[in-house]
Amino acid sequence: MREADETTRQRLADALRAEPATPSELAVELDLTPQAVVRHAEHVSRSVDRAESDERFLVAPPACRDCGFDDFDDLLNLPSRCPDCKSESVSEPTLTIE
Repeated sequence: MREADETTRQRLADALRAEPATPSELAVELDLTPQAVVRHAEHVSRSVDRAESDERFLVAPPACRDCGFDDFDDLLNLPSRCPDCKSESVSEPTLTIE
């Protein structure tokens, strides 16, 4: 299939099958905003998990770089601050399809 014929979600799924990435990295690759990547990733995760395959959509949670907090309620999110220490130094989640 030619790249122009693929949907954004197909391109996102293909990128996640190739290697793990953060929403910001994927946003640059797919010419989207990180928030749009997260919205599309939610749909991709449901499609992958529902598919009749051995694939799984995995998310390494965001983590606070200052205190190490990584128990966020919504793993597929772009938190702006740590709920524990209030630091704004929070890493993005890493997404992949295995």
